[in-house]
Amino acid sequence: MNIVEVNDSNAHVYANLYQGYGAEFSQIIDDKPNENGSFEIYPELKGNITGYLLYIDGVPAALTAIDEKSYKTYEICDFYVLPCFRRNKVGKQFISNLFELLSGSWEIKQVAGADHAVSFWRNVVSDYTSNNYVEDMYQDHKWGLVTRQCFSHRNIPQK
Repeated sequence: MNIVEVNDSNAHVYANLYQGYGAEFSQIIDDKPNENGSFEIYPELKGNITGYLLYIDGVPAALTAIDEKSYKTYEICDFYVLPCFRRNKVGKQFISNLFELLSGSWEIKQVAGADHAVSFWRNVVSDYTSNNYVEDMYQDHKWGLVTRQCFSHRNIPQK
């Protein structure tokens, strides 16, 4: 498992993987590809938004986009694991490593209808925080009503 930050040399890998993510969520968020058959990458990886790629045995397996909204305060904007890698808790290990690396406070939102994502994030955050997190329903300006999990490293019991 190798996690790398997205930069100019691997942005094309992120863009390619993002197409699977866009297709998977297109039905839920009523998104369609452009005239070239590509989904728009949203949000763009610029400013405070950083992309990360997960490689397993040299093969790109997952992506995430994380917005540092303020110092050490993060929101996970996108998270996608290729279906062929969705076993052995690969996604859970990927994001848990980033939680540890970046520390701070976290917010994760799932759009209405993404029940599999809600289950995944509840499991990940519950395990990572030893159930020391807050979950609520939140009216997001872009996505409408979302399920949201929030936690801070300062509130997590030491393991």
